[in-house]
Amino acid sequence: MRLSMYYIILLLLLFNSNNPWAQTTSESDLFKSIVNDVYKQNLQTESIGNLLCIVGHRFIDYPYESGTLDVDKTEHCIVTFSGFDCVTFFEVSLGISRIIKKGKTDFADLLSEVQYTRYRRAILSDYTSRLHYSSEWIHDNIEKGVVRDKTKELGGIPIKFKLNYMSNHPDSYIGLKNCPEQVEKIKEIEKKISTWTFHYIPTEQISKIENKLNSGDIIFFVLDLNGLDFSHVGICCRVGEKPWLLHASSKAKKVILDKTISEYCKEHKKIKGITIVEPLEPTKNTENK
Repeated sequence: MRLSMYYIILLLLLFNSNNPWAQTTSESDLFKSIVNDVYKQNLQTESIGNLLCIVGHRFIDYPYESGTLDVDKTEHCIVTFSGFDCVTFFEVSLGISRIIKKGKTDFADLLSEVQYTRYRRAILSDYTSRLHYSSEWIHDNIEKGVVRDKTKELGGIPIKFKLNYMSNHPDSYIGLKNCPEQVEKIKEIEKKISTWTFHYIPTEQISKIENKLNSGDIIFFVLDLNGLDFSHVGICCRVGEKPWLLHASSKAKKVILDKTISEYCKEHKKIKGITIVEPLEPTKNTENK
């Protein structure tokens, strides 16, 4: 019989208190520790959603750090555990969970998996091949079979984003600042995304659908302001009857299990609502292409 999510979380919080691996081991060693612990506790049989929360909890108290992917003029698929922003936290946690479900255990497999979800059609070419806008990440990873958008079926209303922030602020992005010729490519990407329709649950309606959120649902917080689409992202983890937000918090300066999704939205007035995507179960025979 599978363990309840509440028991799993308590077990991992107790076992991994203070997260000593954060400062004392390399990425490869930490990765091996996470994978080994999952197999020792037979947690690889959990659903991809539960496993995503289990893996994500291993990073609680790890520092918040932005800009970890923008360290060079040349685009590389970087995976580091030294610090996370909201995006790198969920994508690394998702990557580890997906390769465990596929029966893979090498750090090289994680690098391949992160490249698969991080880049448009999984192809790394230059700075613009990265899925910078969360709306395009959702669209691209739906097409790749990584996630599905469950927002509409939960009563979400349609929205289109008018994206232009990156092209209007190229000096804020090292890849555009160093290679100004790529700004035009970003403009074309923004125009394309701006034609797509997404759905979201308005903040005042979230408490009514929270009982339908599952552990592992990836929660994108709608901003729709100043040429942007989403302001933040985190993982829903149910503890007892409540859907808590597990995320890398710029306010707390670390990864935390915060408050419920609805409470978080109410505290952040600029958030219009949420878009919810559900991770899909990969198979052992699935190969990234």
